[in-house]
Amino acid sequence: MSSTTLFGMCAAALVGLGLYGLLIHPQTLRRIVAFNLLGGGVFLMFGVVARRGAAAGMASDPVPQALVITGVVVAFSATALAIALLLRLFADSGDASLRSPPHDGVAADRTHV
Repeated sequence: MSSTTLFGMCAAALVGLGLYGLLIHPQTLRRIVAFNLLGGGVFLMFGVVARRGAAAGMASDPVPQALVITGVVVAFSATALAIALLLRLFADSGDASLRSPPHDGVAADRTHV
């Protein structure tokens, strides 16, 4: 097994774990972490594809490396923004979930009158 195949399998595993976490976990922080796993898998897969092209005898192309570095920076800033918004939500509502609050019977009766 070559190193390219090993890195490709690790990238596929990261993408799979990230998708699983996004679909299964209802907690917002866990979804943010799962989204980061998914992004890391995509970046690794993109690097593997670029490495495979270089190993096949094609000229080395710096564009995939630049795209991966840019993607990592954008993913980091998006994660920081998501966590800041989650902390703000927790500070305002006291709960870090995105579920709507339960309706009580009194408020529901007043809206029909």
